[in-house]
Amino acid sequence: MENISNIWSISAYAMVIAVLLASMLGLSAITGTRRGGRAMGRSMSLPFESGMVPTGSAHLRLPVQYYLVAVFFVIFDVETAILLTWATVVTETGWIGYGAALVFTVFLAVSLAYLWRAGALDWGPKARQHRMADTHKDPVS
Repeated sequence: MENISNIWSISAYAMVIAVLLASMLGLSAITGTRRGGRAMGRSMSLPFESGMVPTGSAHLRLPVQYYLVAVFFVIFDVETAILLTWATVVTETGWIGYGAALVFTVFLAVSLAYLWRAGALDWGPKARQHRMADTHKDPVS
């Protein structure tokens, strides 16, 4: 009988959300501003940002390192979430749980060290490296 009351409360919650969503969309469609074609003028079709007419493209080309750091952040953020949930049950898991958390943390520390060593976290421009053969060239040739 308890499962039916749980299902009923979730269903009622979903219905209230659906009605609220439908009413908000319906009211915005009814009361929303209608924009005329030529009556509003040419400036209404331009994008608007902080009261200034845009001068360039809004599309930015970001370097790959930006996305890599974002992915690394998500990975290590999940690590934090897992370790925090482990910390709530640390007394029940005992030494086996501690060992598992330690192995997990060591594995992520090694992966972070690898990423750091591979240069995946470097943001600045790479310094030019001159080959040794170029520095010892004969000026005659």
